[in-house]
Amino acid sequence: MFKINNFFNNDDVDIIAQKGPFQVIQYKRDLSVSPDTAMNAYFCDEMNIRKRQVICNLAASAGIICQAGAMQWTVGNVNATTGVKGAGDFLGKLVKGKVTGESAIKPEYVGDGVLVLEPTYKHIILLDTSTWNGRVVLDDGLFLACDAAINQKLVARSNVSSAVLGGEGLFNLALEGIGVAALECRCPQEELIEIELVNDVLKVDGNFAIAWSDSLNFTVERSGKTLVGSAASGEGFVNVYRGTGKVLLAPVDRTIGGFTNPATPTSGGSKTASALGSIIGGIAGAID
Repeated sequence: MFKINNFFNNDDVDIIAQKGPFQVIQYKRDLSVSPDTAMNAYFCDEMNIRKRQVICNLAASAGIICQAGAMQWTVGNVNATTGVKGAGDFLGKLVKGKVTGESAIKPEYVGDGVLVLEPTYKHIILLDTSTWNGRVVLDDGLFLACDAAINQKLVARSNVSSAVLGGEGLFNLALEGIGVAALECRCPQEELIEIELVNDVLKVDGNFAIAWSDSLNFTVERSGKTLVGSAASGEGFVNVYRGTGKVLLAPVDRTIGGFTNPATPTSGGSKTASALGSIIGGIAGAID
């Protein structure tokens, strides 16, 4: 039996979201500062940049899968496994991790204790997959944790144009099943825009979509009917989501806000080629 003091009942901590086995807490102030970091902490506080953490109640779930290295501490009856079921499963997870930018091996925590994830300055979105008909595709780098009942699968683009020109890569991580997932997002829940399509089309100029229904067909097309018209409009190519489903849009591009290294290639073609090259090289090294 355990008791946690000065955490949930701390007057400097607010519970800002709760869904399924997850709670999201937010620190009102950053008190752990030094003279060297005080100025930065002050302006962060003024601009609502605050530390947040995800608390996982394992007793309310069959297990929690999270990004490698995301765990800060656990208490109670908590056991961690790699979730790898054999050599073939390991290779599949390696490929999936390389092409989506996620960790290849995501640990799974089971038991009836409490799991606390590392603090982050990003916003935490608790996404219920039942509101997405049990299948949602995520933008790269969003995944933080999810119910173990949710399967993680690789979704390939229907055509090469959506990867090379859309900056989204050849593959994305899809969550399949009913449960709750915790996502790290560059903007808060209240700023996200949800577009519902019924046999219609959404065109987006840039990488603003953070999640979309797997039922939608994602392509990249000219903004105008002709190349000249597209060039004249100043938009060029746009990401197009067509069909019936939902798209969740952020008001800022994923490369804005200091969360993505500008020197890191974001082109879908380069990222995928580099990932596949790393995988092939690793396999070749293992064979040798």
